[in-house]
Amino acid sequence: MPSAAAEPLTPERILETTEEVLRRFGPTKATVVDVARALGVSHGSVYRHFPSKAALREAVTDRWLAKSVVRLEEIASAPAEPAPSKLEAWLEALFEAKRHKAGDDPELFATYTVLLAESSGVVDHHLSELIGQLTRIIAQGVADGTLAAQDVPAAARAVFDATGRFHDPQYAADWLSPTITAEFEAVTSLIVRGLRA
Repeated sequence: MPSAAAEPLTPERILETTEEVLRRFGPTKATVVDVARALGVSHGSVYRHFPSKAALREAVTDRWLAKSVVRLEEIASAPAEPAPSKLEAWLEALFEAKRHKAGDDPELFATYTVLLAESSGVVDHHLSELIGQLTRIIAQGVADGTLAAQDVPAAARAVFDATGRFHDPQYAADWLSPTITAEFEAVTSLIVRGLRA
């Protein structure tokens, strides 16, 4: 079995290792030297791919956020799905993705909550991408007459804001409540009924 240093040093490998180092040491103690040590390379080798600790942390945060976007994009792009059903499925998938991230790996979720606060540009891009998907879903519904909205981008933003309790990490503790699923379904149903043409 080849040593870690014998494997090619790629940005993806660095990001995977950084995630492990963050999980082990937390965001305040993890350093680029820790990442390099775990990879079996010099910290200069890591800096050749990521010019600063901030750039590395932003890339890890972006990678983490991007994982949930793939499934959401599949839902937003499904051609045959009616917009109201698509909207419900999209909101449910977003909630489930965030809830799983918080529940499956609470240490890493706590780390990313810290990193999100540092990476405003990455977070802004992620939020724009999510609201863009919602905008497309609502626009489809307006076009086919199943949803009504005079200002589609404003409606998309309102839906995103109205469901914040189910996807904003600051509410992660609420996601453990035994009634959270019923509460989510009630809010989603109200939103979809309100948007129906």
